[in-house]
Amino acid sequence: MVAAVFAAQASAIAAPPAVNGVAQEVESQSGSGVPPSDPAAGSDGGEIVVTALHHPTATDPLAHVNEKSFEATQAVDKAFVGPVALGYKHIVPKPVRLGIRNVLGNLHQPVVFVNFLLQGKPGKSGETAARFAINSTVGLGGLLDVAKRRPFNLPNRPNGFGDTLGYYGIRPGAYLYLPLIGPTTVRDLIGGTLDRLVLPTAVGKPFGQPAYTAPTGVASALDSRAEFDQQLRDIRESDDPYLARRTLYLRKRQAEIDGLHNHNKNQT
Repeated sequence: MVAAVFAAQASAIAAPPAVNGVAQEVESQSGSGVPPSDPAAGSDGGEIVVTALHHPTATDPLAHVNEKSFEATQAVDKAFVGPVALGYKHIVPKPVRLGIRNVLGNLHQPVVFVNFLLQGKPGKSGETAARFAINSTVGLGGLLDVAKRRPFNLPNRPNGFGDTLGYYGIRPGAYLYLPLIGPTTVRDLIGGTLDRLVLPTAVGKPFGQPAYTAPTGVASALDSRAEFDQQLRDIRESDDPYLARRTLYLRKRQAEIDGLHNHNKNQT
């Protein structure tokens, strides 16, 4: 139980974006406003570089509650989670951490596969299936990401039910910052729940059991928090850390969904 709570708390702090940079530019207004219409420009000075075709439409009607939750989470991180995560990064050799990351990422590929199918992208779903098969066999159960190398050249593409909902035009809904989840929206909260149900429902044991979810959750959360450390420091040093975190999350999510529409111009 303690391990599960720790993993959730670390994940709430460090849900690393799949984009480069970290939010430095935030809108001047606070409260329930929508993030600025223009992405932060440039990559110098640590500014965020996130581009989206359609700007985030999530509102923040619970801004006061969300901000209190954000502040409490940051306090826990400074006192406990952050030091533990950096200790993990210092003690555990990088190849071991990378191997764990690869294994857990490989186990997420069935979710990616299903969602590419739901989005009508048989080509991308086929590549995902091939990536999963190669890494599960030649890659020793996903320990090595062989599929991204020559001659396969199959990249790791993020996808999930939240992306599928967004792909079909379902709006984000209200922005939320939840203590054991972190930044999310109503849409992504529903999508993330469905993501976590795929393996336990399709495969069963051990994926739905605490003996699996607790240690893998802790390892994944510590790794994510350690990798997110510099970005988190930059967010804390911004004029409005809460707003910076919100802006980064919403832009990152919209950029991912816009990327799915861009794929239609290429292979589906």
